[in-house]
Amino acid sequence: MLKCPFCGKDNTKVIDSRPTDDSSIRRRRQCDSCGKRFTTYEKVETMPLIVIKKDDNREPYDREKIVAGIVRSCHKRPVSMVEISAMVDEIETQIFNMGEKEIPTTTIGTIVMNKLKELDEVAYVRFASVYREFKDVNTFMDEIKKILK
Repeated sequence: MLKCPFCGKDNTKVIDSRPTDDSSIRRRRQCDSCGKRFTTYEKVETMPLIVIKKDDNREPYDREKIVAGIVRSCHKRPVSMVEISAMVDEIETQIFNMGEKEIPTTTIGTIVMNKLKELDEVAYVRFASVYREFKDVNTFMDEIKKILK
């Protein structure tokens, strides 16, 4: 039982339950003792995901880094923030469904590139040029030829 924030008694009941946009559950509760109502939010607790960088350093997973990379790749392209957010949601689902505690940036980068290729080919090439660290124009052209096939 959850304690009432007003009277401290632990006899509250759930009046209404709804999912929210951020995968948590909003519960409207009422205290049986004092009759006051309040709202609680429940969120599924996930294990922290650690990202293994190219230099073998480890850092906590940060959704905003993926968003920032995709936004830079889609600069001046006909891709909305709604599309980017939906794509990052799909990427996160794929990453977390792997069930790993640690994941290399190469795996995340490959997933992002595959999603970008479906969304916008120019954004894909931009992302790939940074992610794969193209050294010269020939490497760049090779990637473009792959898309054209």
